[in-house]
Amino acid sequence: MDEQVLSEAIETLLVARNPRQMQVARAALPAGYYLRAAQRLRDIRGTVLIGTGFPVAGTFETDGPVGAIALYQALQALGAEPMIACATPLAQVLASAYRILPLEREPADDGSALAAGWLATHAPSAIISIERPGMAADGRYYNMRGEDISAGCGVFDPFLTLAECPTIAIGDGGNEIGMGNIANAIAGLDIQVSVTPCDELLVADVSNWGAYGLLAFLGLWSERDLLAEFSPLATLRYLSERGSVDGVTRRNTLTEDGLPPSESESVIRQLRTLTGFLEAAA
Repeated sequence: MDEQVLSEAIETLLVARNPRQMQVARAALPAGYYLRAAQRLRDIRGTVLIGTGFPVAGTFETDGPVGAIALYQALQALGAEPMIACATPLAQVLASAYRILPLEREPADDGSALAAGWLATHAPSAIISIERPGMAADGRYYNMRGEDISAGCGVFDPFLTLAECPTIAIGDGGNEIGMGNIANAIAGLDIQVSVTPCDELLVADVSNWGAYGLLAFLGLWSERDLLAEFSPLATLRYLSERGSVDGVTRRNTLTEDGLPPSESESVIRQLRTLTGFLEAAA
């Protein structure tokens, strides 16, 4: 299958359910965005910083960290050196198994000094944001309910806006980093829209699925079935045992945005079929 056609098939698949109107967001993006983003990660080496984590009910939600872990494992397997940037308590939870950059926020601190210093020291090859709170026009951060979460989310936006390397952002609602690329187009959605931009914005019905769209291309090019090597359910269990909650229900369940892991597993099967690692059902 032609890669542009494949990208558009992936883009259609990942917003097919449309619970938060990401088909509106998709329409505002030039077709082929999954292909373009994946090309920035093809054969990548060096440090890749992956930011994730929305604060919910004093802890962290499952959507975002699952996809961040999928990206981390795949990029590491392909020879890069990934690192996950996130705030407490997620940073503490992941620190024993992953390279972590803790994101904190002091009063009146926009995070620029930390970002500039880290970027100068580490010179990353790429930066990815997956389901990270993005700054709204008033300089604050909001969740899907319109609640101000500024105090607990840390700041990641400057890592993208100050970076000299490629930046990719994944979101599923409009309040995430990267949505600044299409802020006008999604202004009518029931959300506090983020104004933070990126080089390549990816949208999906569940942000974790955006990671799987990238892995579909990286697996195809490396001739390695990366999606078969990752288990959403096992990762959900790992996070649940460490205090995660579903961002919609706010309960400690093995779900993402109210959806069971079977939904993610179905998306992964369809992506593996599109890329030829699984035979299409008769």
